[in-house]
Amino acid sequence: MAEIRNYTMNFGPQHPAAHGVLRLVLELDGEVIARADPHIGLLHRATEKLAETRTWIQSLPYMDRLDYVSMMCNEHAYCLAIERLLGIEIPERALYIRTMFDEITRILNHLMWLGSHALDVGAMTVFLYAFREREDLFDMYEAASGARMHAAYYRPGGVYRDLPDRMPQYQAMKTRSARAVKALNANREGSLLDFIEDFTRRFPACVDDYEVLLTDNRIWKQRTVGIGVVSAERAIALGFTGPMLRGSGVPWDLRRKQPYAAYDRMEFDIPVGTSGDCYDRYLVRMAEMRQSNRIVAQCVDWLRKNPGPVIVDNFKVAPPPRERMKTGMEDLIHHFKLFSEGMHVPAGEVYAAIEHPKGEFGVYAISDGANKPWRIKLRPPDYVHLSALDEMARGHMIADVVAIIGTQDIVFGSIDR
Repeated sequence: MAEIRNYTMNFGPQHPAAHGVLRLVLELDGEVIARADPHIGLLHRATEKLAETRTWIQSLPYMDRLDYVSMMCNEHAYCLAIERLLGIEIPERALYIRTMFDEITRILNHLMWLGSHALDVGAMTVFLYAFREREDLFDMYEAASGARMHAAYYRPGGVYRDLPDRMPQYQAMKTRSARAVKALNANREGSLLDFIEDFTRRFPACVDDYEVLLTDNRIWKQRTVGIGVVSAERAIALGFTGPMLRGSGVPWDLRRKQPYAAYDRMEFDIPVGTSGDCYDRYLVRMAEMRQSNRIVAQCVDWLRKNPGPVIVDNFKVAPPPRERMKTGMEDLIHHFKLFSEGMHVPAGEVYAAIEHPKGEFGVYAISDGANKPWRIKLRPPDYVHLSALDEMARGHMIADVVAIIGTQDIVFGSIDR
């Protein structure tokens, strides 16, 4: 009799589907997975520890770099925690701007997930389509904050500045004719809100294109239907949130259950699945992009009609306007103190959570009354989902691990923080 034994295999970090940092140790019975052991610790940046040595405002740009696909959503949870400790209310216009950019970020995240998930499974075209739309969304980021990815646009008390009245335009070049430049600038003639409104009109047709390529695609369904099934009871027990939970049929969404920003004034639906497999989670995220587009359109409509301040006028929390800072001694002192020493946050502890594109992203902050956090603890959703990878992968083939990693929408910046 030949001796039959299980083999142990490293999956990643060099594997293309492991995206450079995930290492799985797979115990195999032939080509069937008997056990999957995720190893983390390849991207450690000590964000939580660094926050203890920086002022409250200096730690804000670190949040962009946690889940580096959902930048402004990370900032939102951090700012909410500080605002609750300070006990301040932010201007209404800032609430709508935050809501709008949260949903722009959700679309950004889901486009990245869709492109990379499809590419891992073997579909190339969707990746190119998704990145076409991501370029427009990054242009919105850049117009509002000055940065295409790591925006640092949300601030305790509101947002950094109001939305610009003029959208940056393409310039004529040797390699680009005047006619081509005019076509590229066709939807950039007005303000940022005009550009966003144009995007909301175009985007549903783009989602239709993605669905034509994948939703009824025979190979896509063979690779995702019945793979990584998680029942509603197990999803709740494992601590799933976001599309991972809603894909199993549980209609839990913090935007509805614990509203923040301006979500209580928005009309949108919560998509849920029935089977809890990779295909259902795909359908949920596709429907979420359509709902996010609806919310963005509602925010654009409100912001057009309601001008106003976008950050609190408490100069111990937010800097005074630059014009005042350059002409008034009091304002100059406030500006100098805020950026050299930082704000002093009252002693206490708070947990602030938002409906991040991947699930519940929470910030637990403890203040001892100083200008720096005493402790910051982050609760990223994909860390919890990764811990369930063993249960989701057992009994599946090696090729199915790729689909399961894709459906979890893992980004290691927030997992190994």
